Amino acid sequence: MARSHTPTRLAGPLQAPVHRAAVLALALLLGACAGQAPDARPTAPVSAAWKSAPPPGWISTADAPKDWQEGRWWALFDDAALDALMGRIEIGNQNLALALANVAQAEALLRQAQAQQWPTLDVQLGAQRSGRPSAGSGTLQAGASWAPDLWGRLADAVQAQGARVQASRADLAAARLAAQGSLANAYFGVREADAELQLLDDIITGYERAVTITQNRYSAGVAAHTDLLQAQSTLANARSSRAALAGSRNSSEQAIALLVGEPPAQFALAPAPWSAAVPVLPLTMPSELLLRRPDVASSERAVAAANANIGAARAAYFPSLNLSAGLGGKAGSLATLASAPTLAWSLGATLAQTLFDAGARDAALDQARAAQQAATASYRQSVLTALGQVDGQLNAMAALSQQIEHARAAAEAAAGAEQRILNSYQAGLSAYTDVVTSQATSLSARRSVLQLQVQRQQAAVALVQAMGGGWQAPWGVAAS
Repeated sequence: MARSHTPTRLAGPLQAPVHRAAVLALALLLGACAGQAPDARPTAPVSAAWKSAPPPGWISTADAPKDWQEGRWWALFDDAALDALMGRIEIGNQNLALALANVAQAEALLRQAQAQQWPTLDVQLGAQRSGRPSAGSGTLQAGASWAPDLWGRLADAVQAQGARVQASRADLAAARLAAQGSLANAYFGVREADAELQLLDDIITGYERAVTITQNRYSAGVAAHTDLLQAQSTLANARSSRAALAGSRNSSEQAIALLVGEPPAQFALAPAPWSAAVPVLPLTMPSELLLRRPDVASSERAVAAANANIGAARAAYFPSLNLSAGLGGKAGSLATLASAPTLAWSLGATLAQTLFDAGARDAALDQARAAQQAATASYRQSVLTALGQVDGQLNAMAALSQQIEHARAAAEAAAGAEQRILNSYQAGLSAYTDVVTSQATSLSARRSVLQLQVQRQQAAVALVQAMGGGWQAPWGVAAS
């Protein structure tokens, strides 16, 4: 049987190859005139140096140890228990799981945007049989369509979504750094509480001896009853302080449990010695924060996405071209369908242009521009906030170092005065109120040293977070 074809059918108003060529030439000409969205990195007010000087001995990021370069900044504190807890964040922290899911969603949306740039193909096969043995039919319908991205609208959409993917990855890094910083702060809080509880236990033991001594002196008629009551009150206050501190430790321990994704009732951190030392940390220069702070990098990527959206909004002013092709036919069966004389094919091209939309496209372009301005303002504010946080923590570190030196000297002097006054009281030369006052002063001074030391460690953690924790935007590394 001879194969026959139906004549070529052109869909739409274009009826001749000459017209199609003219339309394509016009499309290319208009495409050359279409403006692309700006993609320049927004400027931000960045200082040349920090207002507060870093502590002595700090190093630059170029000479930073491997742990810092790999984002394992907590390893600089050289604490095996802290290192083990940090590894559990990746497994159990639900805020991190949420950020990871957001990255997966953004990547899926990027693949969808990229797919819009390609033709779509579809095919339908059908078979039908009636009541008679020889009666039946087969049908075939195949089609293809493609809308060439003449004005870059789809390319801009891909670029915008690609920037959103990068922003979501920076958000993931920010969520990870926030969880790590919160865990480190809670961990150091637990360890400081262990040290302070040990101090209070020693103090309580001494107060118990003081009560015994005063009781004996009172029984012997040497001390007044008020002396015994004051000694007992001092002991009770110390025990009350210990109970409050134990409750604070439990709260920090519960915070760690939530950060690693465990029920607080199933998590416990055994008491252990505490090293209050602060490691030598690498210092990031102000200009480096633009690519080392995840939140700043995310804000910059939001600006890039807004720039691309401006290009997509501009493309709406130009006509759209759609190319289509089809193949179909019907035969007595699927086996004979390919040679059926009714098999026909068609080609088509459609050019569409909006002539009046009551200013909708103008409004969409204005909205895109306003969104870009808002994203730029947010980016610049994030840069200023980052600079302020680093300078603030540098100042806090310097102030805490000086406070600790003075607090240690005060604690040593208070301890000496306490012992002298206690000896004087036992010799009958001082009133017990002087003993109570000296004991309270000494205890407060010794606890103050521990509290200032943990504040300095937590300030170091905050400074690490302010500098980005060793993270660097991958797209910034590739560009450099």
